[in-house]
Amino acid sequence: MGFDPRRWSGEPRQQPRVTSNVDALLAENEALRREVRQLRRRLELLEQRTVRTPWQEPKQATPPRVSRAQAEHWGEQLALQKGWSSLRQAGLEALIETLNRSSFHPQLSLQQRLDRLLPGLGHDLLQALTGPPTKKRIAVLAAFALYGVSAIEWLDDDPQRVVAELRQRQERSSSGRRTRSDRRRTDRTESGSRRDARDPTRLAALEVLGLQWGASREAIKQAHRRLVKQHHPDLGGTAENFRRVNEAYQRLVA
Repeated sequence: MGFDPRRWSGEPRQQPRVTSNVDALLAENEALRREVRQLRRRLELLEQRTVRTPWQEPKQATPPRVSRAQAEHWGEQLALQKGWSSLRQAGLEALIETLNRSSFHPQLSLQQRLDRLLPGLGHDLLQALTGPPTKKRIAVLAAFALYGVSAIEWLDDDPQRVVAELRQRQERSSSGRRTRSDRRRTDRTESGSRRDARDPTRLAALEVLGLQWGASREAIKQAHRRLVKQHHPDLGGTAENFRRVNEAYQRLVA
């Protein structure tokens, strides 16, 4: 090979330094390993101190969402309101079943419904009302079946409104309850013109649900399901609108 002037720098090329002290490198490497082991041990000790096992520090019990004293106070307040004597225990129990069937999840019990709305509420409420089923206890349960989580505020702030609402629901449920044979017999005796007459009450109920005359039963159910979700107090609606929607639906399907 010939001479290449491009590789000429004018200075002597330095040879790379080669470390020959292998023993020093090995000793330094072993020191680093010992330091890493110590750091890992310290980290393990810190983690053990931070993470407490249940037997080292027992968890504090969560206070119940509804206490027995609170539930008894609600029952006593309801019993002092005007119209309390007209409420019947059997009617309140039937009302709870009716409200359960018309809820978002009719296959669930009242306790399961409340636990879905607020975890632990249904369980704590039933525990607070443990004992013989008295009228006061059933009335408190009926209030929760009607208002859901908002029942706590209604029972605390306006027990008179709760009694009045339960009375209306109970009277409407008892007056509108007919057996299937009664319905068939009444339908057979009605004239065709009367069945086809546009009842103003039915028209008003259809208007509340946003439907026209002649709407099918399935359309009524779908409209009711949509509006109760929109106006439910637990979902941002008002109790008054929620009541109007339910009343319209009951009037149409009765």
